[in-house]
Amino acid sequence: MKRFIRVLINIAIANTSTYLLWSAFSFWIYLETKSVLVLSVLSGTYMLLVTFSSMFFGTIVDKHKKKKVMVGASLATMVLLLLASAIYIYSDKADIANMSSPLFWLFSLPLLLSALTGNLRGIALSTTVSILVPKQDYARANGLIGTIQGFGMIANMVFSGLIIGFLGMDWAIYITLLLSSATLLHLFFISVPEEHIVHDANLKNTQIDFRGAFRAIHYVPGLLALIFFTTFNNFIGGAFAVLLDPYGLTLFPVEIWGVILGFTGIGFIIGGLLIGKLGLGKKPLRSLLTGYVIISLICIFFTLREWSVLFVGGMFLYMLIVPVVEAGEQTIIQTVVPLSKQGRVFGFAQTVEAAVTPISIFIIGPLAQSSIIPYMESGAGKQTFGWLLGEGSTRGIALTFVFAGLFMLILSLLAFLTKAYHILSSSYERNIKKDV
Repeated sequence: MKRFIRVLINIAIANTSTYLLWSAFSFWIYLETKSVLVLSVLSGTYMLLVTFSSMFFGTIVDKHKKKKVMVGASLATMVLLLLASAIYIYSDKADIANMSSPLFWLFSLPLLLSALTGNLRGIALSTTVSILVPKQDYARANGLIGTIQGFGMIANMVFSGLIIGFLGMDWAIYITLLLSSATLLHLFFISVPEEHIVHDANLKNTQIDFRGAFRAIHYVPGLLALIFFTTFNNFIGGAFAVLLDPYGLTLFPVEIWGVILGFTGIGFIIGGLLIGKLGLGKKPLRSLLTGYVIISLICIFFTLREWSVLFVGGMFLYMLIVPVVEAGEQTIIQTVVPLSKQGRVFGFAQTVEAAVTPISIFIIGPLAQSSIIPYMESGAGKQTFGWLLGEGSTRGIALTFVFAGLFMLILSLLAFLTKAYHILSSSYERNIKKDV
């Protein structure tokens, strides 16, 4: 467990540093443009890259030792960050902030790709649970992952807002470079005792092994349904990715918004700690779907009025529940899928789940910008939904959250009634009993 925690902390800091720069850039570009559409394009592009790369990353993890994968990902991160830094230093900032300018993409794409390498490290980290942690402690290990990610989230949100508010984008780049260099150096001193790779006999020289992933998923009845269930969270994630920063930056200055995001991240830490202490119970799939129901209700209610306390409280509860959802999926996959296939299964799951997010981003962002927000600013919108949403400059965004939450709530409740839910729950219980 000590070795696992050392790996976990290293990966958490490495990923936090790249996401810090990405968050800082999102804050900066929105303040420069005041455009929800720009954030929608950036977030959607990132999730498309996640969709197309996850199976490739999963295959890499299954074919190589996990530490080598982490080192390679960190080296790629450094190269991309140095490239983005050079472009920013030697370019006109007004061109970088203009989405129609080539410099906007020349700067943002290396940032996107550097953040993308965090997904490769994340898949490798999930498989190290099976290497370093006893099976009965998988849920608790995944709870620790949530806890450490929560600390990283707080540092990310608080410092990205403060850095943009007081220091500027330049300092966000310098700090990210420093942290990424430190974690890369530290990684060479971490030991992951993997004397040999647990090879899958069917995995040869394939770069993207969809067939192997399908075989592994098909082998476990109901596992494909789990991956479908977890796409629900990514639908809401698309709404949050596009709308949360514009809503928060309308209510608060950027410095305060970063601090608020950091405060609500404490909920993520508490959720992870509770899972680390108590686990997910005998039926983690039921815990996962219950988490979806709660998240849906939060999405419906936390912007019904333009009240800071309601908004921040809802975000805190959302962060509290997210670790349950994430740990539930990871625990089930780690329990029912052999180690030799886990990289591809995690990669396939990430591919399917991530594919939903850009769809929701590219639908929700433009729809909110062009239709829902103007509608709620009109007399007809205020007359139709004013009784529900009250008054304020963010009522169009609030109505979008309500629609997204209602859609997810219906899907989550229907999932409890499916045959796949009961089949997968039984598969998990059988695998646990094998090791008791």
